[in-house]
Amino acid sequence: MSGPLRIVRLANFVAPASGGLRTALRELGAGYRAAGHEPVLIVPGDRADDRETEQGRVITLPGPLLPNTGGYRVLINKGRLTRLLEDLAPDRLEVSDRTTLRWTGQWARRARVPAMMVSHETAHGVLRTWGLSEDNARRAADFFNTRTARAYARVVCTTEWAEREFVRIGARNVVRAPLGVDVSDRHPGLRDPWLRERHARGDELMLVMCSRLSVEKRPWTALEAMEELVRRGERAVLVVAGDGPLRGRLEQRAAERRLPVTFLGHVDDREELGALQATADICLAPGPAETFGLAALEAMACGTPVVASSSSALGEVVGEAGATAADNGEAFADAVRALLDLPEAERREAARARAECFGWGAAVEGFLRAHDADVKVPTSKQLDRDGAREGVA
Repeated sequence: MSGPLRIVRLANFVAPASGGLRTALRELGAGYRAAGHEPVLIVPGDRADDRETEQGRVITLPGPLLPNTGGYRVLINKGRLTRLLEDLAPDRLEVSDRTTLRWTGQWARRARVPAMMVSHETAHGVLRTWGLSEDNARRAADFFNTRTARAYARVVCTTEWAEREFVRIGARNVVRAPLGVDVSDRHPGLRDPWLRERHARGDELMLVMCSRLSVEKRPWTALEAMEELVRRGERAVLVVAGDGPLRGRLEQRAAERRLPVTFLGHVDDREELGALQATADICLAPGPAETFGLAALEAMACGTPVVASSSSALGEVVGEAGATAADNGEAFADAVRALLDLPEAERREAARARAECFGWGAAVEGFLRAHDADVKVPTSKQLDRDGAREGVA
């Protein structure tokens, strides 16, 4: 189909303190709109809302809080959501929840609406973080992924790493489209000497972790790395930007072991978060199920190299501009030390150069092609400069 399309997007597990998913939804919506399409985003919230934003129309439907998730809500009223979808009459449907919203693939098939599922995490990786054995996690992931691939016309994966679990089951409707980073919003110039003095003394190493504090992100690996660095005699501090159900236990663990860790909670101010990412020496990204890692890519755009879990897709993203490590504190500490052995200017320039390979313009083009939509997107630099700045309601 040529011409403008109404692209209705559905997302669950979006909270005020969400990070990467909110960013991706915002930037893709802004890109679709800039390309002449009509994006409509439907998300759960504490009350109904309907407003026009720079990323297009955002409709909020009441959804209950999921216990022990740190604020996540879900759309569970199928009847209400079905009626809304029928009223909106989308030309395309894009779903960012492969569990509770998978039924929308059947709706789209009946309504003859081309629909795609965006894989923002690997089922296998998440199940492993929840404690399932390797074999059981693989079998369960294959079962769920087979149903997902059958329910949707296309499945979008952001990296080759994320695509593998669908290739394993023989799915032939998988396409790859990257996410991106706004390199004009995140840059080395955000580095703030005052902020560094606030968190680190003199020549202390300043580490940062920008992550949701939940099981699937394995944030305790960062604390284990800090403990190992301190044991080795490194003068280092860790600043944690993020909130979640594990925060209390992590704070208690840091206090009991007298680790120099500062918990900032959710940092809603994008400028403040960017300054933190630019000021740190190294960013830690311990999540083993990450299929892309937007927070890590933002840190790299700020000139800050990343140590990421070797179990995640981030090795594919950071390339030679960072390091990967096994999912334990000792390995992360080794990787931190290896990066520090490089000249500071060299490692920071490499991080920035790698981030510049991932613009939101290219991401929007990839997603629109997956929708078989007209791609009339501004250049990546223009889109990154003019992208939306409003968050999900």
